[in-house]
Amino acid sequence: MHIVDTELFGLDAREVAPNLLNKVLDHSGVSGRIVEVEAYRGLDDPGSHAWRGPTPRTEVMYNAPGMAYVYFTYGMHWCMNVVVEPVGMPGAVLIRALDPLTDLQTMFDRRGPVARNTTDLCSGPAKLCVALGIDGSLDGHDLVRGPLRLLDDAVAPPADPVVTTRIGLSRGQELRWRWCVPDNPNVSR
Repeated sequence: MHIVDTELFGLDAREVAPNLLNKVLDHSGVSGRIVEVEAYRGLDDPGSHAWRGPTPRTEVMYNAPGMAYVYFTYGMHWCMNVVVEPVGMPGAVLIRALDPLTDLQTMFDRRGPVARNTTDLCSGPAKLCVALGIDGSLDGHDLVRGPLRLLDDAVAPPADPVVTTRIGLSRGQELRWRWCVPDNPNVSR
C-alpha cells in the first residue's frame, strides 16, 4: 500500500470524490476502504460550510489540499473530510462510509453495543469517525504523513459508481455530488 497520489487533492471536489472510492483511510493501523463520499465546493455551493466565506471552523478548507477537515456536528458527532482544490479555493470531500478492513476488534470496542455486525461499524460519517478514533484533534492534519492517512492499495474506483444527491442538507441538496460503490452493504442508509 502506498500514499494516495497527492496531485489528486488539487483537483475539483467533484472530480476527486469518485476517485477516492476504494482508497483506504487508515488511522494508526485501524482502516477501512472508502465506499461512499460527497463533494463540497465552497463559495459556489450552498451546502458547503465554506459557502459564506472563511471562519475559524472552515479555515483549514482554504489551506493546502490533502489535509483533514474534521468538524463537530449536531453537538455530538465528528465528521471527516479531505480538503481538495487549490489553496484559497475551499473544497472538501466528506468521507461518508467505509468497508472495515483492519483491526475490527478496536472498531467494535469503540462503537460499543450499538455495533452488532461489521455493517454497523462505518456505515455513516459519524460512525466511521468513532470506529477509527477520528476527532477534532486531527483537524488540519496532513493526510500524507500519518497517523491519519489516505492509502492506495491498487483497487481501482468503480467504473460505474452510484451517483445520487447529497444527504441531510437544507441547501444544495439537489446536486448529484454523492458517489457510492455499487451494492456495498456499508453504504449509509
